[in-house]
Amino acid sequence: MSAQFPIISITGSSGAGTTTVEQTFKKIFAREKVTASFIEGDAFHKYDRAAMRAKVAEEKAKGKDFTHFAADANELEILESVFEEYGRIGKGRTRHYIHDEDEAKIYGAEPGTFTEWEEFGETDLLFYEGLHGCAVTDTVNLAK
Repeated sequence: MSAQFPIISITGSSGAGTTTVEQTFKKIFAREKVTASFIEGDAFHKYDRAAMRAKVAEEKAKGKDFTHFAADANELEILESVFEEYGRIGKGRTRHYIHDEDEAKIYGAEPGTFTEWEEFGETDLLFYEGLHGCAVTDTVNLAK
């Protein structure tokens, strides 16, 4: 990890409290006048909601389970490149996964879809919250 551009990665499954931890960090950052870029793990899913349903059905027909926990259900290589770039130059890119109608109004896209990729950075640190912030596979090492 870069001392100049540190990354905090909070990982856990839905309901584990990662969003609560993120909200606590936001309060600490505000109090301490720390600027942060925030990215969410859902932004790095490979499939939108409709495509994920289709992929789950396809894999089920083969007798296999397929969930967002699977490495190949996610864009871990892209996430790794975001972590690497932020650690090196303090900038990166992300997008948002639109969970519901409230977020659809904010981002102007349908629930279950992604926004376009956008640049972020020039902050004191990067804060990641999601499923795979420290994943290590044969091809990806987010923990490094």
